[in-house]
Amino acid sequence: MISINDLITDEQDPKVIEKILPKVQEFCTSNEEIKYIAVQKKTLGINFSPDCIALTSKRVIIIRPKSFGFSLDFQDYSWMNIADIHMKEGMLSATITVKTLSGESDSMDDIPKAQARKLYRFGQEMEESKKEERRQRDLEDKRAAAGGGIVINTGATAPAAPAAPVEDPMEKLTKLKSMLDMGILTQEEFDAKKADILSKM
Repeated sequence: MISINDLITDEQDPKVIEKILPKVQEFCTSNEEIKYIAVQKKTLGINFSPDCIALTSKRVIIIRPKSFGFSLDFQDYSWMNIADIHMKEGMLSATITVKTLSGESDSMDDIPKAQARKLYRFGQEMEESKKEERRQRDLEDKRAAAGGGIVINTGATAPAAPAAPVEDPMEKLTKLKSMLDMGILTQEEFDAKKADILSKM
């Protein structure tokens, strides 16, 4: 489980992380891991209740304190539904924008650059992996819509090869006799093959 010390590597305010982390953990499902939390830092004035962005293994959670920090508003976006995470750097901080496949967008400004860059990098990695998952899911949906997928011939289902035509024993004997006459077969070889053909008649 991630600890507060793991989340203050880029100058996040420890007091804010201490307050936010348990709330985010409550919000997470049993197999969901918190990967990173970025804390807004206003360049002008003091912000006693800064907004935060939490990245988990399943989603992006945007946390905005309400009522002077006494309650928190959570807005979450599944990685599967995120089209893009965009970063715009300013002089001292950056703005992070989350865009969904349905066209929604949500932004947070005044994110310290080091934190914004980590958010962006992790977001790009997740986007790539989810893009591939979406592509695979689309293929499966198309196969299902087409009637159950692509049939691949295996040894069990491959069409049987046409049976070789059965040669007439009399024709075989005629060929063997001509081969004997031409000296291709010796008398002993001819007699052995003749006896074999006659035994199968």
